[in-house]
Amino acid sequence: MKLCDLTRLFAAPRPICEPGRVTDADDLAALHAHAFRHGWPATEMEALIADPTVTTIVAREGRTPFARRPVGFVMIRAAADEAEILTVAVAPARRGRGVGRLMMDEAIRRLYFMRIASLFLEVDESNGAALALYRRFGFREVGRRANYYAGGTANALVMRADLK
Repeated sequence: MKLCDLTRLFAAPRPICEPGRVTDADDLAALHAHAFRHGWPATEMEALIADPTVTTIVAREGRTPFARRPVGFVMIRAAADEAEILTVAVAPARRGRGVGRLMMDEAIRRLYFMRIASLFLEVDESNGAALALYRRFGFREVGRRANYYAGGTANALVMRADLK
């Protein structure tokens, strides 16, 4: 066996994206709490996952289907031909490794098939990594909410991507 084969054998598997399940609520709440100052409780996650207007995409890692644990998620609410990203969170240990890009690819693919024309989001203007990711997907600034985050000291950028 070659060294590159051994490396691949023992390397962590690539994350896969799957629809969120109500049973993911505790894990998603924990991920959200690590990503944001004010995390959402598991009950809120459950309600959003169960909401038919919300699409939840979970990035999972693990060697077998039954051992896959969430390492990130995105929640999107759709109405008519528009949608809004409610939240995106990636486990701290998995940031900068393409998990966010993988989830956004999957989200936009699903929204395209839902015939969504425009996708909106709000992001802290100081979150450089998130801004770079969103701009990569064609998001542009369309508004600003002054003193929106962190106790009224951080601004939110309102961004939009046209999917059609």
